[in-house]
Amino acid sequence: MGTVEIRELECFLVLADELHFGRTGERLYVSQGRVSQLIRALEQRIGARLVERTSRRVRLTPLGETFLSDLRPAYDTLRAAVDQARAAALGGRGPLRIGFQGVAGHEFMDVVREFEERCPGCDTRMTELPLSDPFGPVHRDEVDIAVVLLPVQEPDLVLGPVFSRQPQYLAVSRRHPFAGRTALDAEELADAPLIGLGAPAPDYWRDVQAPTRTPSGAPVPRGPVVGTLQEGLSLVAADRGVMLLCLPTTQYHHRRDVAYVPVAGLPESALGLVWHGARENARVRAFAEAVADDLVRFGL
Repeated sequence: MGTVEIRELECFLVLADELHFGRTGERLYVSQGRVSQLIRALEQRIGARLVERTSRRVRLTPLGETFLSDLRPAYDTLRAAVDQARAAALGGRGPLRIGFQGVAGHEFMDVVREFEERCPGCDTRMTELPLSDPFGPVHRDEVDIAVVLLPVQEPDLVLGPVFSRQPQYLAVSRRHPFAGRTALDAEELADAPLIGLGAPAPDYWRDVQAPTRTPSGAPVPRGPVVGTLQEGLSLVAADRGVMLLCLPTTQYHHRRDVAYVPVAGLPESALGLVWHGARENARVRAFAEAVADDLVRFGL
């Protein structure tokens, strides 16, 4: 085992199930090329071919079949040992209050479910955070850990894994001239009032979510200020302003009266996991580790 990477073994096990490099990549949230790279590395470490691949099919070699039958029970035992140790480190049952902004997507919920399986004594509780108050619930000890939009410049909070980097979209009313467009340039934000987010979110954070100037420095007209996502979408539908949103949020909030148009020239949005440094505990650390291990596979 000295030089064998656990990621290579995991990749081989999934490929043995799927017998398809593309589907294996989808399950592992990596590219098909990365799957090939991991399999080649494992074969080089072992010194023989484990997989035969043609233009029509993928199958295990006889050695690959033997390796699979030996590896699977050993891997399951290793995984169980890690899970039991993690559960013991958590010290039995206890809650983990997880806050999230906007949408807790299915990828994130997959991580929550996997964490619950690894740590059956930990009771997770999901809480939606106000869009205009990303850090307050963490500061006030209303949640133990939170998924928030970047940036984070709070001296008392710890920023953990950063993930889900996504392009930005502009939400506009179906009656708005932009609604028929297939794409926009960031400079065109100067042509429509941009809905902003209110207090208590800090100014530096609000300025990123609703910039006051285009990349070239042109002023962006100020639209209404809202506290929640639904307030913002309602004002967009009423053609009171436009609103910047990340791609996953647009996918989860389909409305017949709102159109979503990609905006070129803006930095990608990103999510980060944060918690209060003075209240960090074993459950928080275990969940942050789960996010780092699993979400990074598709947030990247």
